[in-house]
Formats: sequence, structure tokens, C-alpha cells
Amino acid sequence: MNTIKIISLGCSKNTVDSEILMGNLVRNHWTLIEAEDIKNPDVVLINTCGFIGDAKQESIDYILRAAHLRMMGKIKRLYVMGCLAQRYRDELSKEIEGVDTWFGVHQMEEVLQTIIEENKPLENLDRFLTTPSHYAYLKIAEGCNRKCAFCAIPLIRGEHLSRPKEEILEEARQLVAQGVKELILIEQDLTYYGIDLYQRQALPELIQEMAKIEGLEWIRLQYLYPHAFPEELIKLIKEEPKLCKYIDIPLQHISTEVLHSMKRSTTKEESMALMTYLREQLPNAAFRTTLIVGYPNETEKDFEDLKQFVSDFRFERLGVFTYSPEEGTSAYELGDLVSDKEKQRRADEIMEIQETISLSINENKIGKEFRILLDREEGDYYIGRTEFDSPEVDDEVLIAIEDGELTLGEFYQVRITEAEPHDLYAELI
Repeated sequence: MNTIKIISLGCSKNTVDSEILMGNLVRNHWTLIEAEDIKNPDVVLINTCGFIGDAKQESIDYILRAAHLRMMGKIKRLYVMGCLAQRYRDELSKEIEGVDTWFGVHQMEEVLQTIIEENKPLENLDRFLTTPSHYAYLKIAEGCNRKCAFCAIPLIRGEHLSRPKEEILEEARQLVAQGVKELILIEQDLTYYGIDLYQRQALPELIQEMAKIEGLEWIRLQYLYPHAFPEELIKLIKEEPKLCKYIDIPLQHISTEVLHSMKRSTTKEESMALMTYLREQLPNAAFRTTLIVGYPNETEKDFEDLKQFVSDFRFERLGVFTYSPEEGTSAYELGDLVSDKEKQRRADEIMEIQETISLSINENKIGKEFRILLDREEGDYYIGRTEFDSPEVDDEVLIAIEDGELTLGEFYQVRITEAEPHDLYAELI
């Protein structure tokens, strides 16, 4: 049988694209090689990320290693797809030998047909899950209509294109029928869902329909843009038990001057008012945000304001990126005015504050009971998550294996016994 190794880099949206290709390849009698090493497959396909500098470098490193094996005859064919290939196809094809074909982000069907060497259609609902079988990412739209000054995603993936509700719900039902208990809804801007297709924010009604699917336990949202946050969604988070009380809002900054330069359609006062209102309305929710430090016009005062905001609001989850200048974005024209060393200092200071906050929040959970979904077994522990934690990026709950035999993918009620900044230890109830 023909064998293929697919290396999927970058975000969960890339993961979904890779899983669709895997499902279609399996349907066409290809064998997937899942081992970490490449092991001389017939074909290697690399799905690249082109979002920021570090991600681009990781993609290039993978391509160079695979191209070397291709030139040595250890791989019969090598293909590269995804965001990096979309942005830099001409430059990369001139500089790197050994890649048979470069594909952009909208050429999934061509990728399939080139690999199987047949003119067969791509079935978008065919997926081979690479996540644990009890949760899956569900992409509800492609592209983005926001024009954030630092972000290259609209340049790479184009304008926002919502998938029809019926198609999304059909995929959701298929995934749940396969054993998926948690669906993580993803797109660049979830709150924009439906505006292009139905001329309204249709995320709440999509969730209401999805919640009716029997066997689906958790619906998680990633990511919610802060501008024009739908009031109906707040009501739904309060009332729908299947919708995780997990509010993932990438604010990026708090300084009005920086936000305006970033073209984020909001101000410091508006951002703070929204977050205060959400805290009041959803006191039991976990809030996650991402921030950018070292933006070209971020002054020391802007940074101090950001630190103060982080200290005051006390996010349950927080991530920090150092600014990465991206060709073609409006921020690129500003130059890269903050040194890498200074960017890292600012990122470290924010994360130091957050570390203290995270530990304090977690210590307050000691003695309390939570429902967790068990993800995996690692070393001496079973590892699970509460509804307040997304896989791979948030906190985990550890239960000693010696406490009893548990089943992965099942829900358990536990009591927290110990706490660290990013881990909780628990006993079964």
C-alpha cells in the first residue's frame, strides 16, 4: 500500500485541514505513518504555518529536513502546503530544492488529487482525528474580515467565509457519532460568524442547535473578538449547560494608542468596560486572553498600563506574544522599533505577574469539587481538564494512577488536593 507522513504545524485550523486530507487519503487506500520519525514513506506532506517569525522558521526547518531526505532518495515525493507556502511560494521554490509541488491554503482538493494521482473530489466531512477520540476541533468559517495591523491571516486566507449551519451541524453529528464528547469551535473571529452568510451574528443560534445533539457534552469557543460582542451569547453561556464557561478573548493590548495603531476597533475604556461587564454577568467563567508586547509604538507607559491591567483583572489564563513584523501588514510600515531583548523582557514581566495570579487562583480551588474530562495517561498520572481549560494551552488536572483504574475520554468528579500555577492535583470522589 502507498504510505504517507503528514506533518501538521501551526494552529488548530491547520490541524482540521490535515485531518480532512488524512480522512480522504485513508478512504483512497493510503496508509498514514503516525510515527514521529519519517521512516521512508512514499510521500511526505508538510502543512505549514506562516503566522509569525518563530512559526515560519519551524516550518522552514521541517521542509529543509524533508527536502534533504527527498534528495537522498529516501522519500519518493515531497509536497508542501498551508500558510507559509501561500505567502512565500515563489521565494521558497527558488531557494529550496527537493519539493515536488507547493500548494496554497485553498488548494486542498488539488493536494489530494496530486497525491493519489486520480481526479477524485475532496470530501470535506471525511476526517481522521489526530486528537484524542473524545474531542475534536470544528472549523465553522475560513478567513477574516478584520484588518488588524499586525496580522497576516487575511492576506493568507482571504476574507471571512462562514460555513452553512446545516453543513457544520452535519459534521458535528458525525463527530459525536464517532465518540467525540467535546467540540471546540474555531475560526479567526467566532463573533463574526454568519454576518456574511445570514447578515447577522449567527453564533448563538448555531450553538443552540448544536447543543441538541445527543451525546455531545461540551461546546468550547475559540476565539471571541471583543468588538461588537453579542449580548445573546452572554445569555447563552449563562443558561446552556453544554456551553463551557470559558471566555477566550484575545485583547492584544489595553493602551488606546496601541489599540488604535493595531486597528483593533476599540479603546482602553471600551475594553475595560466590556471585561468588567462580562465578569459581572459570568462570575463563574474562566477568562483567557492573549497579548502582544513590543509593538512598534508601545511606550514604557503603555507597557506599564498593560501590566496594571493584567494585575487588576486577574485572568485565569493568559498568553503573551512578542511582536513579529509581517510583510504586507500595515504595522510592517512602522518598522521594528523595539529590540528583541526588550520585547522578551516585557513578555517575561507579564508572565511573572500572571504566574502569581495563576497560583493564587489555583490555590483557591483546593478542597473544591470539579467535573473533569480525562484526556490521557502520562507517567504516574491520569491527566484531565475542567470545562475551564482548553486542551494543550491551559491547566490540567492530575490524578495518581494508583488511585484506581480510569477510562480515557470519560468524565469524573474530583476534589482538588494540591495546586501549582498551571497544574492541579486531585483525588476521585
